[in-house]
Amino acid sequence: MSEATISWLSGPVLRARTCGRFHVSDAILVGAKRLLGEVIRVETGGIVAQVYEDTTGLRPGDHVTSSSEPLSIRLRPGLLGNIFDGLLRPLVAMPGDTVLAGMREAAAVPLHYCPLAKKGDEVRGGQVVGKFTTGAITENHLVPPGVDGEVVSIAGEGDYEDNEVLCVLRGETGSETRLDAGHYWSIRRPRPAVKRLPPREPLVTGQRIMDTLFPVARGGRAALPGGFGTGKTILQESLAKWCDADVIVYVGCGERGNEMAEVLNEFPTLEDPRSGRPLLDRTVIIANTSNMPVAAREASIYTGITVAEYFRDQGLHVALMADSTTRWAEALREISGRLGELPGEQGFPAYLSSRLAEFYERAAHVETLQGNEGSVTIIAAVSPPAGDFSEPVTSQTKRYVRCFWALDRDRAQARFFPAVHPLTSYSEDIDALARWWQARGNPDWMGHRRQILTLLEQRARLERMARIVGKDALPPRQQLTLLCADLINEALLRQSAFSPVDRYCSPERQTALVQVILRFVDRAVQALDHNVALEHIAAIPVLRRLQRASEEISEEKVAQFRLLMERLDEEFDQLEKREGHAR
Repeated sequence: MSEATISWLSGPVLRARTCGRFHVSDAILVGAKRLLGEVIRVETGGIVAQVYEDTTGLRPGDHVTSSSEPLSIRLRPGLLGNIFDGLLRPLVAMPGDTVLAGMREAAAVPLHYCPLAKKGDEVRGGQVVGKFTTGAITENHLVPPGVDGEVVSIAGEGDYEDNEVLCVLRGETGSETRLDAGHYWSIRRPRPAVKRLPPREPLVTGQRIMDTLFPVARGGRAALPGGFGTGKTILQESLAKWCDADVIVYVGCGERGNEMAEVLNEFPTLEDPRSGRPLLDRTVIIANTSNMPVAAREASIYTGITVAEYFRDQGLHVALMADSTTRWAEALREISGRLGELPGEQGFPAYLSSRLAEFYERAAHVETLQGNEGSVTIIAAVSPPAGDFSEPVTSQTKRYVRCFWALDRDRAQARFFPAVHPLTSYSEDIDALARWWQARGNPDWMGHRRQILTLLEQRARLERMARIVGKDALPPRQQLTLLCADLINEALLRQSAFSPVDRYCSPERQTALVQVILRFVDRAVQALDHNVALEHIAAIPVLRRLQRASEEISEEKVAQFRLLMERLDEEFDQLEKREGHAR
């Protein structure tokens, strides 16, 4: 076992004189408390490492021991429904609590095991050899990637501790591999898959402005940038609650402890619409709050994506919520500064871009090693100072995401939520997802989306003009454009996360609402062309019903949109008829 002696220490960063062989990314144990760390640089006769725990009390001369293995976490049953720190060590109370120094992982938990393989079977990495039941949750027993062989023995059905040997494999060389309920995996190494699959369907979030205008594909990458007070955390919590993923991995990276406490207090009270059980039962929370060691904040993002890939390999669709990658980048900057590295823009290290790429590229829709499909979708919040999207973290993030949901301070200050700005946001998955939407009752989804964005763009231009000449001085057609764009904003894009009716909107209800609103737009333009006065169009009774439709027509009453469409046509027919008689 290789050892070293600390020669220099600054916060979470240390230098040590070595006696033996060390490798970059090796996990190390530091000092008498055996604090966990990682080698980040190897020099002649020494190493540079970062420590993931509080280094108070360490001093030059303390010993460092190499594990000769990369920094890894133990992936096992029992992760769902629990909260961990940035190195997957259990937080038994509330975020902000600290784990005991030197603690590695949770204590063994009892499991009910049901074998699926039998003695003599040939198995390979990623294959399912059994199933675990913990409470009401069933998980697969996976052969670790890279391990294969013949089943020599396998435990019978029954209750076991998660550290008991359940299966023994014999490889081609005759060596045996003993499998318990879990296995270790390096957090910086992507888990393998057979192949990546092209985007075919969206991750349905239940938020109209995202699903209808800027959808993200399963296995895609989305950024959620916004300044302070624009609603990033609330929106991410809403996405975690309502998106159609099988498993949610929520990473609170450098966030305030009270925000994470709110997540923990609320999730157990929310009912999962799939199972009727608490939503927390299919959620893993990784909390590295702002008072926890800064080096562990850097590792927490990789821990989260590794956990997500573990559930992906079980054939599940996973959504990873990271809040926020800016705090993670700030941790990189602090450690880089202590290392004396040459700073880049705004002090961030020159390798910021490559680290972001490593993280976002692990999102994917794949064919797993066991032959089924799974996905990891990343939705990462970014916190640019003063809402400046040109700062390094936001600008570099835009290079690696395909969906950009830009939160706008003016909309947030006007109490318009979600405060996603429709003219600065974009999605590059539109063409790939059009067929999915067309199959769900909206054959002209692309045209409807284009019409909505065109009206909103015209509204922005006309509002600038109206500030100069006054709204009443605009021609009737332009005033009608403003009226229709305001209807889209209020009836379609505004959606309260606290509304019992409208906090979630299914694709079917979104499609029905879009169709009836755009029907109003078309009939209003037609009426204006038939010389109907603009003030009469603005006073039509159905307009008020449209403005309240998202709150009044629930998921169980989607059929009422058809009745609303019929009423709309009747009122416009009567209006045009009255105006024609008046002339």
